Amino acid sequence: MAEKITFEKALERLEEIAEKLENSKEGLDSAVKLYEEGVKLAGLCNKYIDEAEQKITMFAKSGEVDFKPEEE
Repeated sequence: MAEKITFEKALERLEEIAEKLENSKEGLDSAVKLYEEGVKLAGLCNKYIDEAEQKITMFAKSGEVDFKPEEE
């Protein structure tokens, strides 16, 4: 079974990929592979953020947490 990657590790790797793509002279094949990995990691990070938002909303609605979003 594959090890589950944490949000922090996924974000760190995503930053590494972005830096490589911005600052290096990667070949096309390598750049496409890095981009593909980055898209997958971005999706994973978004999933973690969505799950955290759901938990916060659940706690706020249950009254266990005094949380009110800032009004814009």
